[in-house]
Amino acid sequence: MLQSRAIPCLLLNENGLYKTIRFKNPQYIGDPINAVKIFNEKEVDELMVLDITATKQKREPNYELLKNMASECFMPLAYGGGITNFSQAAKLFEIGIEKIAINSIATSRPELITEITKVYGSQSVIVSIDTRKNLWGKYGIYIDGGSKNTGLDLFDYLRKVESIGAGELLITDIDREGTWSGFNLELLTSITSSARIPVIISGGCGSLKDIVDAVIIGKASGVAIGSMAVFQKKGMGVLLSFPKSAELEKILDKSGSH
Repeated sequence: MLQSRAIPCLLLNENGLYKTIRFKNPQYIGDPINAVKIFNEKEVDELMVLDITATKQKREPNYELLKNMASECFMPLAYGGGITNFSQAAKLFEIGIEKIAINSIATSRPELITEITKVYGSQSVIVSIDTRKNLWGKYGIYIDGGSKNTGLDLFDYLRKVESIGAGELLITDIDREGTWSGFNLELLTSITSSARIPVIISGGCGSLKDIVDAVIIGKASGVAIGSMAVFQKKGMGVLLSFPKSAELEKILDKSGSH
């Protein structure tokens, strides 16, 4: 299995980067190319970029911008948003994207996962799932930027996408996203206890302890870090930052590999 990773997760909207809270109230963060250069200097192991409006606006990925980002990026770059067919995925791989995250389309056309993995391998596909708990304590799956409830059962869906080739899972708790309140460890452990593929948790990271808890208690293979990577502190201004490599290695080594 993969060693645990801490991954800056940047939200793209048109040509700029934004940060949301519970998928709402986007706040402008800065220029995507500049952000890539800063994270190069921080020597992060992996970078994730998610276009938060492409699917809702029914538009394709911004290939020109992504090509420029990939050419600047010294680390593996994952991208999600607006992907609806194989040719789009192929184009993204051609311009330098190493992994693609598919979300909304996977719920309606899951066979796309198999189409892509047959050519590019399962390690190239992350199935991204946005979820929240309902009044009855069940976790639902939401698409189109968290605006539409699919009615699908989370755990049935996880088993299905795993069985047809997904290489990784990206699980985002909508109600914790951008809140700095810590990851949903209950949700995470319920997923990692049965998943046979790596699980990246997203939504709520606000401290190094949250990363440690996700890896050691939740058994996450990766943690996606949003607010903590783009703000000085909760409620303070924009500052693209990331824990130092030595600091991360120290806390992630506690867990070893899963």
